[in-house]
Amino acid sequence: MTEKKGIAVLGSTGTMGTCAMEVIECNPDFFDLQVISAYSNSDLLIEQALKFQPNTVVIGAEDEYRKVKESLWNEDIHVYCGEEALSQVIESTHIHTVFNALKGYAGLKSSITAICAKKVMFVANRETLLVAGELISALAQKNGVNIYPLVPIQSAIFQSLLGEFHNPVEKISLMTDNSLRTFTFEQLKDMKVAQLPVSLSGLKDSKQVIDSMTQMHIGFELIQAKWLFNLKSEQLEIIDHPQSVVQSIVQFEDAVMKAHMGQSSIRASIHYAMNYPYRIKSESSRFNFLEYPKLTFDIINTDMFSGIDICFDVIDDGGTSACVLNASNEIAVQAFLKNQISFTEIYQLNKQVLKAIETKNKPVYDDYLSTDHESRQTALKLLS
Repeated sequence: MTEKKGIAVLGSTGTMGTCAMEVIECNPDFFDLQVISAYSNSDLLIEQALKFQPNTVVIGAEDEYRKVKESLWNEDIHVYCGEEALSQVIESTHIHTVFNALKGYAGLKSSITAICAKKVMFVANRETLLVAGELISALAQKNGVNIYPLVPIQSAIFQSLLGEFHNPVEKISLMTDNSLRTFTFEQLKDMKVAQLPVSLSGLKDSKQVIDSMTQMHIGFELIQAKWLFNLKSEQLEIIDHPQSVVQSIVQFEDAVMKAHMGQSSIRASIHYAMNYPYRIKSESSRFNFLEYPKLTFDIINTDMFSGIDICFDVIDDGGTSACVLNASNEIAVQAFLKNQISFTEIYQLNKQVLKAIETKNKPVYDDYLSTDHESRQTALKLLS
């Protein structure tokens, strides 16, 4: 049996974090849960602490600290509060692995702390690789840290590249399901929320749905893949694949391709990453080819879905350009959801903000913070 790994789960109460906790519960011989943290969901954090009995619990929101502290008073658990406390806890020698599912720039700061402390990284925090991929990849290389992806597409690429470190990659194809493929440009140009082919009523994350429709989500995956796998823009492409059976295809210089296939599942990606290099039996449903007798692939019209080209430009520009785009797109989608702009005006606003904000080369953490703020203010000003 391998030695237990001391692990910290940051953002343990969110969707990704709860999946990680399930994996830990199912594999008690592999993991020694040292730390769990959340920003404000104190009820679930307390419940997790009582069940798993970690060494340390960190709550981000100061107004929730007393509640957590008092609830765990009789337990042999250390309770701390705030970003600085979390950074100090991450650096503990008892922690081998950090699972970072925190949201926002607190998650980015935690990733930087963990990498500089030479911890193995499981990364679900968006800002870590999308916004600050240049800084994170440089720090990981400098500190000899492995970063394991948790998002299905990135996990698929990672698995296809195993054993191929000595073989140059010619191209990597990322798959997407373009739900608006049958729409015309005229339909998209004037589209507002009421004309969307799906209802957003009751959805927790309407932005994610809009990003999927604009294809910005797969563009963001491109940017993250660039930094995770040290790729150039000409080595990347996006393919429309309605059946969503193939997650990615890696093509090598001998023209051989390795396709990663199966049902896309964030739970499966987390399960794989946390048990790597072992494949532990999963109760997930099995894929049946007979249910998919025909697989189709097509190009995406980037004149209509221009967010993809924007993301390719960001890859080439580097620096803080991805930070600008991420901030601008959040404001643009919010404006669309409020019926302030149309569907294609999301792209237009992103282009305007990218043009207005000067890219900072070789950025540090504070550069990302200031660029994010400036980009959001610029986008709001352009909307007014």
